Amino acid sequence: MIRVHIFCEGQTEETFINELLYNYFIQGGIFINPLQIPTNKHVKGGISCYGKIKWHVEKKCKEDKTSWVTTMFDFYAFPYKDISGLNIKLGMSSIEKSKAIIEAFQQDIAQSNFFANLIVHEFEGLLFSSPQTFNCWFDEPKIVDDLTKIRDKFESPEHINDGNTTAPSKRILKICKDYEKVNHGSLIALDIGLDIIRTECLIFNQWIKHIEGLSNVNIT
Repeated sequence: MIRVHIFCEGQTEETFINELLYNYFIQGGIFINPLQIPTNKHVKGGISCYGKIKWHVEKKCKEDKTSWVTTMFDFYAFPYKDISGLNIKLGMSSIEKSKAIIEAFQQDIAQSNFFANLIVHEFEGLLFSSPQTFNCWFDEPKIVDDLTKIRDKFESPEHINDGNTTAPSKRILKICKDYEKVNHGSLIALDIGLDIIRTECLIFNQWIKHIEGLSNVNIT
């Protein structure tokens, strides 16, 4: 059995991994284990600085060398400035910037059983894979209409940008006041389904394909 530890943001992402990704990968002989990084108050969830992320990731890589370690953190607000060797150039699109951060993250950890990943731009971006699914949870047709209009303006859900007022979660909250990430986020994602999310979100899909291919890779 191949084992993959996934460091994630919080409860919503952990539920998403346990209830959607776990069931998918276990069928192929891959065991998925979500991990949250503890905060200073000994409470799970939250990312305060890159140094804390690096410490926990490297620790897990070294203590369980026969398993794989990866991440499912949001690109939005990711504390990347302290990553060694990161080269962000002027004029980079957010997609290009996120790929540069992932590459630098990978090289900075430098463990053979680690592969870096970020959700572009954040977990709520995945929910734009199917705006109509919000109709199952909120009885206001205008919510679906407004979310669909946003989705249609972008090449993909992963292109919906990461500004303080324009990140996917901010857009959803502006339209759907009753949306609560912990209560709704993972449930809406489960209703959308992994196949649709993979089709709509190609960067996310590359990560899923990487995990699928681990059965053909030896940890060196």
